[in-house]
Amino acid sequence: MPNKMQKGTIGITTENIFPVIKKFLYSDHEIFLRELVSNAVDATQKLKTLASKGDFKGELGDLTIRVSVDKDKGTLTISDRGLGMTAEEIDKYINQIAFSGANDFLEKYKNDANAIIGHFGLGFYSSFMVSKKVEIVTKSYRDDAQAVKWSCDGSPAFEIEDTERAGRGTDVILYIDDDCKAFLEKEKITELLRKYCRFLPIPVAFGKKTEWKDGKNVETDEDNIINDTEPLWTKTPSTLKDDDYKKFYRDLYPMSDEPLFWIHLNVDYPFHLTGILYFPKIKSNIDIRRNRIQLYCNQVYVTDQVENIVPDFLTLLHGVIDSPDIPLNVSRSYLQSDANVKKISTYITKKVADRLSSIFKNDRKAFEEKWDDLKLFIHYGMLSQDDFYDKAKNFALLKDVEGKCYTYDEYKELIKTAQTDKDGNLIYLYANDKEAQYSYIDAAQSKGYSVLLMDGQLDTALVGMLEQKFEKARFSRVDGDTIDRLIAKENDRKSSLSDDEAAKLSEVFRSQMPTKDKAEFHVSAESMGEDSTPVIITQSEYMRRMKDMSRLQPGMSFYGEMPDMYNVVLNADHRLIKEVLEGMKGIEGDLQPVEAELKGLEARRKVLEEAQHGKKPEEITDEQRGELDKCRTDIENEQKKKNDLLSAYGKDNPVVHQLIDLALLQNGLLKGEALTKFLKRSVDLIK
Repeated sequence: MPNKMQKGTIGITTENIFPVIKKFLYSDHEIFLRELVSNAVDATQKLKTLASKGDFKGELGDLTIRVSVDKDKGTLTISDRGLGMTAEEIDKYINQIAFSGANDFLEKYKNDANAIIGHFGLGFYSSFMVSKKVEIVTKSYRDDAQAVKWSCDGSPAFEIEDTERAGRGTDVILYIDDDCKAFLEKEKITELLRKYCRFLPIPVAFGKKTEWKDGKNVETDEDNIINDTEPLWTKTPSTLKDDDYKKFYRDLYPMSDEPLFWIHLNVDYPFHLTGILYFPKIKSNIDIRRNRIQLYCNQVYVTDQVENIVPDFLTLLHGVIDSPDIPLNVSRSYLQSDANVKKISTYITKKVADRLSSIFKNDRKAFEEKWDDLKLFIHYGMLSQDDFYDKAKNFALLKDVEGKCYTYDEYKELIKTAQTDKDGNLIYLYANDKEAQYSYIDAAQSKGYSVLLMDGQLDTALVGMLEQKFEKARFSRVDGDTIDRLIAKENDRKSSLSDDEAAKLSEVFRSQMPTKDKAEFHVSAESMGEDSTPVIITQSEYMRRMKDMSRLQPGMSFYGEMPDMYNVVLNADHRLIKEVLEGMKGIEGDLQPVEAELKGLEARRKVLEEAQHGKKPEEITDEQRGELDKCRTDIENEQKKKNDLLSAYGKDNPVVHQLIDLALLQNGLLKGEALTKFLKRSVDLIK
């Protein structure tokens, strides 16, 4: 029975720390359970250490930590059979909080719960975030120790008195606040224990296991242990099989596909680090979820926000990192500046690179088979870290449209003879949609060129980076221009058309191009050979890239607002284009007087401009100025007459419309009413 009682106030400089704790930490208030169970683990492990050194002679017995809920009493209890405490130790560790400058500290870290909890021994006081009253019933492991009971209602005042307890250890009893009743629900506590205590090194029991009996779940006598005390990362890699790693991954991520491969981390100098990192299969952008790596400190869950611990590109990985050199309760600013964290980050990057390199060297076939899944991680790393690029360039692959894989050096050797242009630039042709760009790919391959398939989420950015890294090299999408202009050679064909013929032909087609929102078409004619496509539509490599990048980088959004610029190239050598040109003879009678008038006006404009050339503005009379202006207006009017005649010819020419629509269809630009008209016209032409 109790025989003495002590009252006092907790030694802090703030008048009342508990409202402050509640105010600042409420958003992360669930971490109280982690702190209290972690304290119980510490107390148990310290007792085991004493026993191993011979300083504790008693029986350790069952060391299970027990968490229990009593909804009727409104209590949540965490019990251990660890060291326990004497009245003097309670006074030292609980009452005397060395917390000078508390207000400044709380203000500094008011948005970071982890920075406060645990700092200056505040872990226990996280219990007041959810409790109106907290009791500690404890008995030290020391011989003839007196059990004591400490209680506090959330004010600096406390009471401590002698009590009875059957054996050593500590019970922390939380009287849950009315606004925190969720922490009396079995499901909620189970959730938190699974999150924060899943891999603690001491067994943690919450209730009893159940079994299905007589149509309902019935409790058994067996403890419901919620944690794995020896998780996979604590074991020696040589003792583990592939199935062990796969099973652990399924336990961590039950809804995920089997991982590509994994890396077992295990280092104890110059820092301590263990863990297992998995490369997951990523099927789409939807699957890209960061913060799937869990950080632990001595098997105690810390966070899944690991951006400041592992390099940014590796936040796409899954798995576990455990390091006592990353304290349990730290601020983000600490992580960013801590030397050990930086060393850990560098080490993990090296381990990942070494593992990838090893797989590539030892089993290239398997590496190539997994390339489509791996490339996101590798490309992200190469783009974000120069030191990773230096390591990865030896095993990063380029894949062509036939599915063959090459290292950067292998591919350069493959294409350097055929795909070097007249200026000595090595041209890397690529497609990002094998089906949609088939005709362009076919045109390139018919000339003996190789075409890469670059359809990954980061390939647009990768292309830009590789152009900077590779010497005298340029990446060109296969539909970015005609193949002869993509890889320009010395023997480029001369156009079979005169400038006048090319201009007329271009205007006929230009006038019939559709009017599309945020789209502009520039039409030209050139010789591409009789067997080439009659009309081809291409898009500027530079503008298309800028638009692609604008979707990824908000700062480039102005490119996204610019119109799509398309080049429409007419093949002057194709019989159908020649047919359209030949058909213009039917409007020569109307064109000739207009062209004659234009010719005369152009000559007159030249004379008038030469007469004014070199004169100061004040030396030119109003009459002279007006004469030149009228001449220019007359030219515009006559040019419009000419264009109207060419437009009328194009409007009534089904071949022109059919060729335009075929080119639009090839590029996915023919839709709605225009597509319906094309189909009807196609049927009519077949008739």
